[in-house]
Amino acid sequence: MANPFNQPPGERPTDTDPEPPASEPEPAPVEASREVESVPSSMWTVAGYLVLLLLLGLGGYELYQQKLANDRLLEELARTEATADEAAERNRNRDREIAAAEAELQALRDETERLQREKDQVRDAQEELELEMRAALATKDITISELEGKLTLSILDRILFDSGKAIIKPEGEEVLRKIATVLDQFPGRQIHVTGHTDNVPIRTSQFPSNWELSAARALAAVRFLVEQAGTDPKRLAAVANGEFQPIADNATAEGRASNRRIAIVVLPEVFRLPQPPAEPPPAAPEPVEESPGPAAEPDAPDAP
Repeated sequence: MANPFNQPPGERPTDTDPEPPASEPEPAPVEASREVESVPSSMWTVAGYLVLLLLLGLGGYELYQQKLANDRLLEELARTEATADEAAERNRNRDREIAAAEAELQALRDETERLQREKDQVRDAQEELELEMRAALATKDITISELEGKLTLSILDRILFDSGKAIIKPEGEEVLRKIATVLDQFPGRQIHVTGHTDNVPIRTSQFPSNWELSAARALAAVRFLVEQAGTDPKRLAAVANGEFQPIADNATAEGRASNRRIAIVVLPEVFRLPQPPAEPPPAAPEPVEESPGPAAEPDAPDAP
């Protein structure tokens, strides 16, 4: 250890060891700085442009991807809206069909009620007609029956005609006038006047068979109702059945007398069903104009 008292003059002793000298900074590498300084500024500009283009490309790609996603969303939205519009149109069509069906159903209900009212009116009129006929023609020689809406008056021939004849007797005229008076109260009913005979053959110059006799008697009754009693001829029809629709056994005199008769059948009133609207006639096809063919070339003059 050094003796502090042996220090050279002019130097003071210190309590601690002397500090080492501060280290000097190392000089920068000269070669690297020279290389940086030697890069031209144009290259830095190009590099900046390239970086900018890269950034713009990345941004544009992101925008393009976002645009594709937006387009897909718009297409999906358009499809959804189209589907919703189709569903709404189907609902509107269904509502129209339901309304039309309800209107048709209501029309059918109204028509059913109308027909029921007409049916009730016809039934009431039928009952009234039968009562009127029975009140006016209360006799054992006239029977009144009703079947399936048809009212039938069977008048024995002895009231109207003599045997084998077709000329109405006065008492028969009185009966027919009473019948016409009742029928005039029911102008909507059609009337069939039918002639019937028994099975006994008749062979005369006027009536070769029972066909002719039954037809002549039916026509005589019809003509009287029209010409003398004033019944509308459009309501009347004459029918001849001869001996072929008996109501009793022809083996007995009583049965044959029942079969010789004039039947006045009052037909039921026909329901007035609604008529469908007439369809318009199909449109006539438009005439097709034929294009004129090529004009015929004039014949060449004959060679001399």
